[in-house]
Amino acid sequence: MPWVPEDDPILRELRAWRDDLSAREPAPAAARVEQREIVAPRTPVQAYSSVSGTVPPPVPRPVTQAPVPERPVRPRRSRPRHAAWNVMSSTPPAPIESMEELRLANQSTVAFPSVDPASLEPSSDGPPAIVAKNLKKTFGDFTAVHDVSFEVAKGTIVAILGPNGAGKTTTVNMLCTLLPPDGGSASVAGHDVASNPSGVRSSIMLTGQFAALDESLTGRENLILFGRLLGLSKKDATRRADELLDEFSLVEAAGRRVGQYSGGMRRRIDIACGLVTAPEVVFLDEPTTGLDPRSRQDVWNLVEQLRDSGVTILLTTQYLEEADMLSDNIVVIDSGRVIAEGTSDELKAQTGAAYCEVTPAHPAYLPRLRARLRDLIGPTDVADGDTEQGAVSVPAPRGPETLAEVMRRTEAAKIPLADIALRRPSLDEVFLALTGDRATQDSAVGRTDEQ
Repeated sequence: MPWVPEDDPILRELRAWRDDLSAREPAPAAARVEQREIVAPRTPVQAYSSVSGTVPPPVPRPVTQAPVPERPVRPRRSRPRHAAWNVMSSTPPAPIESMEELRLANQSTVAFPSVDPASLEPSSDGPPAIVAKNLKKTFGDFTAVHDVSFEVAKGTIVAILGPNGAGKTTTVNMLCTLLPPDGGSASVAGHDVASNPSGVRSSIMLTGQFAALDESLTGRENLILFGRLLGLSKKDATRRADELLDEFSLVEAAGRRVGQYSGGMRRRIDIACGLVTAPEVVFLDEPTTGLDPRSRQDVWNLVEQLRDSGVTILLTTQYLEEADMLSDNIVVIDSGRVIAEGTSDELKAQTGAAYCEVTPAHPAYLPRLRARLRDLIGPTDVADGDTEQGAVSVPAPRGPETLAEVMRRTEAAKIPLADIALRRPSLDEVFLALTGDRATQDSAVGRTDEQ
């Protein structure tokens, strides 16, 4: 670093600024306007020599620095605000005393409306997409469907559950105009299934239990074929086929014959064929039967995408997990009748409340555990069942509060636990509770036939 004289004005000004920042005081004005002369150090004058030809260097002139004008400091203008706006103050705000202050406060206040959970539910504005009233269908002396009534709101998924032979597929076939109803009435997308079946067919898509595809054609050729059958021109059918292949992630398999597709790919191309003309209502009759878990998840994703796009879906399935995952509402049919209807949570609440399952570290602790929780268990406890399961079920109408009370009592009684959990009835338990008598009758008939 080159040497700088102590009386250098720039150095003095920098030091003055440093002191000003540290002491928070303005620097003396004299330090900024003081004039100093910078004189270069003297050098010995060399005489001109004709022999050497050297020329003496010029003598530097003194340099005078111009005074730095002092800039006036302008005070910041602060708008007078009411004390109620000072949110950083620990003192309570002063009350608003004038109409002008009230007007300013209202202008500076933004009210955010609270979120209503009901607004997050699917909108039920407008007529339902599907209406079934007292549907009935008989085959000779056998009544397959007797007095089935339900409604499906637009843009929702409704699952129909029931044991084998309950009448699920027959109900769907009547709504799709494949079977004429022997009694009652039904409308789909605003069209009556009896008086206007062509209007119903033009507004729906049906995917049966088995794929309705030509296995000798490729995936793209099947889509084009369905488009042509539904009235599209060759150009429009080809364009729509390419769109569906890309949407259903089947571009790479588009040139392969459908007979070489896997079960999941076959189901996806089957659903895609039904979406060539963008239907309003989609009927899915056990769409994931026989599929592996990965392919089943792919179909679930497709169904959710259809619902998000505003399509109404009526789903029949035997997989209770599928109904619990996808459906907005569930209709349980048994022996051709609707025996229960509601959301998954509502059906679970009808079956029973939550319960706390307590498993001791050893079955020998079961009598002590049961005695300690006797008032919580109530008269519904069955000792033999607890002994077989190695756990005690405690009704938990208060949910986590009951769980905390059970833990407090077991800890006070020094009873070691292997597991404790708060459980709710599953949809499997709901299904068995609603159709238990029918299942028992079916098993009894089966044993009689074997004998």
